[in-house]
Formats: sequence, C-alpha cells, structure tokens
Amino acid sequence: MSAVLPPGAGAAAAAACGAVPKVAAAPHADVGTAGLLLRGLQVGYRGRRVVEGLDLGPVPAGSLVALVGPNGAGKSTLMRGVAGLCRATGELRLGGQALEALRPAERLQRIGYLPQALPQPTPLVVYESLLASVRAGRAAWSRTQAEAAIEAVVQRLELGPLALRRLDELSGGQRQMVGLAQVLVRQPGLLLLDEPTSALDLRWQLKVLQVVHEDVQRGGGIALVALHDLNLALRFCDRIAVLAGGRLVAWGPPREVFTDAVLRSTYGVEGRVERCSLGHPVVVVDRVAAG
Repeated sequence: MSAVLPPGAGAAAAAACGAVPKVAAAPHADVGTAGLLLRGLQVGYRGRRVVEGLDLGPVPAGSLVALVGPNGAGKSTLMRGVAGLCRATGELRLGGQALEALRPAERLQRIGYLPQALPQPTPLVVYESLLASVRAGRAAWSRTQAEAAIEAVVQRLELGPLALRRLDELSGGQRQMVGLAQVLVRQPGLLLLDEPTSALDLRWQLKVLQVVHEDVQRGGGIALVALHDLNLALRFCDRIAVLAGGRLVAWGPPREVFTDAVLRSTYGVEGRVERCSLGHPVVVVDRVAAG
C-alpha cells in the first residue's frame, strides 16, 4: 500500500525504520504526593447502583493497581465512574483535587480511559490516530512536544511497523495496542485501562503490563487496570483490589490478597499461590469449589 504521510509524520516514518529522534517528551499530568483517593464511592446507571460504598486508597504516585474479580463485579463501572462517563457520588480525588470539580477538558487531560471496545477500523493511519489523540487531550502542546510523545510511545510499544498502516487493515490485537498508545501518548496522570490485554497473545500481554508499569513509575502517574488474568496482576501490579458484587472484598499487596479464602469466596475455586521456577508468584487452581 502506498501512503501519503500526514503532516509531521516524518518522525513516525523514521520510527518505522528503526530510527527514533532523541527528543524529550512532555511531562505527565501531575498527581502529586496525595495520589488517588476514593471514599464512599457509588456508581450506577439509571437508578441502579453497581458499585456501592467503595473505599480505595490513598494510592501513591507511581503505582500500578489491578482491579480483579468475577464477571459483573463492577470493575468496568468503577472505571467509567472515575472517568466521569456515568454518575458517581462520593469522594473522588486525584492529587488532592476533587475530580468532579474539573472541567471536561481538564478531566480529559488528567485521566486517560481505555474501554474494552477496540478502536474502530477507520481509514486513518496509526500515526494520524495518535496525533488526533494528542490534539484532543493536549491542545497546548507544540508540534515538537506532540511528535516527541508519539515517537516515545511508538518505540516503547514496538508499533513502528504499524505507524503508517490504516486502522481498518489491522487485527483486533493490533488495534488494541493502538488504543493503548492513544491513551499513553497524552501522558495523563491517571490511566484507567479496562482489560487492555484481552485481544493480545502471551508476548504482548507481558509487553503491555511491563510498559504501563514502567510508564507510571517513570512519570509518577497511577494506573488502574482491570484484569482477568490473576498471574499478570501478581507479576506486575503494586496493589490489587478484588471486587465482588460491586464491593471491595480485598485490597493490598499482591502476595497478601490472593489467599485460599479469597479465591474460594470470590471466584468459587480451590486454589493457592505458589512460585514459578523464576520466583514469580502464580495462582494455581485445583478445581471448582464444592457448593
């Protein structure tokens, strides 16, 4: 396929060939020492409460937090509430500032939300979609800042070979990677990633969690990531929140959260946490729990 480069795409073409300009990207939105705090959070739709009285945090800057739990536990609804996409009441603070007090443009700048739905297969090339994301969330950035941020994300997510390909030519997994890049490129202080590995193979699942963890540690941000793979949560996340029935049933460091009792009561399985040959903790499931 022949393609006409969009304005400013020279650097993306260089990335596609393996040469990335050494230009510093703009800093992340500051979450400060106060981090993220949720108190008495209630979230729902059309009068039906899904998340009830949830307390979480304070979550310090530089943290990757897994939201885990069975289907229908309220993970996606919680993220939508924090993102401001459905009604949420209670205390929601990021960097000591009440999220509900932010204007929509400020909230978009400070929070990056990746839903479960994949980016639509449009004729836009990947580079254009990333540039559009920057313009939507970081309108004040200069072209140099925008291109630097795009180059950094393209390199870290290994998207160089896709930079000038159309979204409607990509697989579901490739579009999921592009969706993640669209969120990361704006460098928000808070990332809300709803099952960002659901369409990915094993290598890219590991790659995504590694990049997100490095991103929040280096930039001083916070990421909440909804996951069904408990072993990914154990390996990469600093804290784990276990939800069931819209309530928080366990919260803390990974190795303290997945007890035999939590696995049984939350997931209905008999299991335990062991260590693999490399020393990583892994959940081993024996059977469906009786009753």
